[in-house]
Amino acid sequence: MIQIIPAIDLIEGKCVRLTQGDYNQKKIYNEHPLEVAQQFEDAGLTRLHLVDLDGAKAKKIVNWKVLETLSSKTRLHIDFGGGVQSDEDLRVAFECGAKQVTGGSIAVKNRDLFESWLKQYGGDKIILGADARNEKVAVSGWEEGTTLWVYDFVEEYVEKGVRYTISTDVAKDGLLQGPSYDLYRNLQDKCPELNIIASGGVSDIKDVEKLAEMNLFGVIIGKAIYENRISLDELKRFLA
Repeated sequence: MIQIIPAIDLIEGKCVRLTQGDYNQKKIYNEHPLEVAQQFEDAGLTRLHLVDLDGAKAKKIVNWKVLETLSSKTRLHIDFGGGVQSDEDLRVAFECGAKQVTGGSIAVKNRDLFESWLKQYGGDKIILGADARNEKVAVSGWEEGTTLWVYDFVEEYVEKGVRYTISTDVAKDGLLQGPSYDLYRNLQDKCPELNIIASGGVSDIKDVEKLAEMNLFGVIIGKAIYENRISLDELKRFLA
């Protein structure tokens, strides 16, 4: 059964969504992320994807207090990303209650450090962020492109112990036009053992059904929930 993972993106401690990673296309949905997280928990959801957008820009964790609050006041399994660029950031994230931490830009720009985290914490705790634009890896809150072919990039890290990846097609994110099914199929073909978490573009319950049929590990849903395209009730049938 596919894991349903709602998303909370943070700017200045508030729950927001961006469109295609553009900080100028920001919409605030709730000034109190704890309220949102508790709604998810009350609906029976068990996981949360928490992104520190301030941190992604600052290249260090900024919204650690929100992480601490959500982890101490809910039982949600939180995977945390955004601005984790140093051993100290990683330590803070885990101390504040993250169960898993996602590294994206760092896995491109400082491979030695990311690999040391994999060795120290293991592939169950460190998630590879593999965001792509036109099948090439995008980093730094998607503001930078690279020439790295996303499938080769992921495969290389699977050989080094990565077990989970969150992959967003930047071109789809926040547009509510459907996920990038081909991206996930190609990743599955290349890395059949990998736990793939789809992210970006989910617009309605049919998208979730289709991703579930692909036997992906999980799907991150953000804007579709906040814009009432998918109700929390509709998601209950995917819960084990």
